[in-house]
Amino acid sequence: MPSCYLTIDDSPSPYTDEMTDYLVERGIPAMLFCRGDLLENNPGPIVRAIEKGFVIGNHSYSHRRFGELSYKDCITEIEKADNLIDEAYRAAKINRHGHYFRFPYLDRGDCDPIERHFEIISDFDINQDEKVQNIQSYLKSKGYKQPFQTNHPIYDNPSIRDAADCLMTFTSFDWMLTTRHLGKWDYQSVEHLKKRIDNDLPLNTCDGNILIFHDQDETFATFKSLIDHMTLKGYDFLEI
Repeated sequence: MPSCYLTIDDSPSPYTDEMTDYLVERGIPAMLFCRGDLLENNPGPIVRAIEKGFVIGNHSYSHRRFGELSYKDCITEIEKADNLIDEAYRAAKINRHGHYFRFPYLDRGDCDPIERHFEIISDFDINQDEKVQNIQSYLKSKGYKQPFQTNHPIYDNPSIRDAADCLMTFTSFDWMLTTRHLGKWDYQSVEHLKKRIDNDLPLNTCDGNILIFHDQDETFATFKSLIDHMTLKGYDFLEI
């Protein structure tokens, strides 16, 4: 089966320790994109994750849509979370792996989540908006980059391939099964999400797919079911 990178948004949660233990037991590496406000209030699980070899990424401080913020506020969101990640690495006594950032809701600063364009991505410049360009310039100046190697066709697009923020090729939609969202979206059971994995052509033919899962109060059971399913199918989970 093809290979993939496991990335997990919204850490930490009350289940982060269980989640990282589950992954360690199966030898599955992952990157945890942390919300600064949650990390500030509960740093222990992230320090522990670093000690276990997980890579930590920046998911902004308060998980607000960047399209609704001023450029200055966007930078503040990034920097506040970045400082807390530095503190977690220091507490773990481990050198920081690198600087990686994922926008909340994949809103890169223009209120237009990037996944909406994936059907036409080959000829779409994702950095057209001036604020998006300015945020990209800031991220690159601070050493932010994507650590992935992938042959997914959307990465033939230079504006995706050269972006400073961490994009994705497949989202699990695990959040659709939470109480707040259940019944409002297309996928309404774990079995629906498993079938979506099985039927996604690029996921099953490309190497280096970039997966998004979530570390939230209600997503852990779904997370385990889907990762178990992918493991049984023979997917190879890559080191970041």
